[in-house]
Amino acid sequence: MTPRADDAAHAGHTTRALLDRFSTGPADAVLPLGEVFLGLGRRSFGMLLFVSTLPAFVPIPGVAGAASGPFVVLIGLQLLIGQRQPWLPDFAGRRGPRRATMGRFRDRVSPLLRRLEHVVRPRLSGVLDHRVSSAFTGLQLVALGILLLLPIPLTNYLFAVVLMLFALALIERDGRLMLVAWACGAVVGTGVGVLSGSLASAAARWIEPMF
Repeated sequence: MTPRADDAAHAGHTTRALLDRFSTGPADAVLPLGEVFLGLGRRSFGMLLFVSTLPAFVPIPGVAGAASGPFVVLIGLQLLIGQRQPWLPDFAGRRGPRRATMGRFRDRVSPLLRRLEHVVRPRLSGVLDHRVSSAFTGLQLVALGILLLLPIPLTNYLFAVVLMLFALALIERDGRLMLVAWACGAVVGTGVGVLSGSLASAAARWIEPMF
């Protein structure tokens, strides 16, 4: 696809435009995850990641991670092995958020997305499409998904924001934003991993004299 053709396709597939589409319909109707990525081509992993990450914004350690973490890991594994289109098991593909939930989230993030659309655009496609780059993105998503599964207090929002950077980079086809997502993922993943390990060691030293 030429840059001009890619820009034309991108105009109808911005994050805001997709959220508008997925919010349309009866408020209590479920948006099946299996329909989220249909017809989106290479943007499909990004939109599926975007929707799968929404539960991570719920400020309840463990519960939100249990909802989002497995999907993030699954998406990451598929990118890691070089799959071109997302796959979900049937039972997961039939589930998803209600359209009213998508509408409320759209209304909340639309001002931010409107500003972001002035700076994000399709560029540096090699960062998104190269086999090694895609595998590296998948590896980071697997790591972040596993960390999200752990009931670490006060980390849900942090992981959710980083995962949204990955999702937006994939949806908007912005390789430069993906570089930012890689850096943030590495810093956050390493920082939380080191901190949780230190806390576990301190707790073990504190408990040891009791036994």
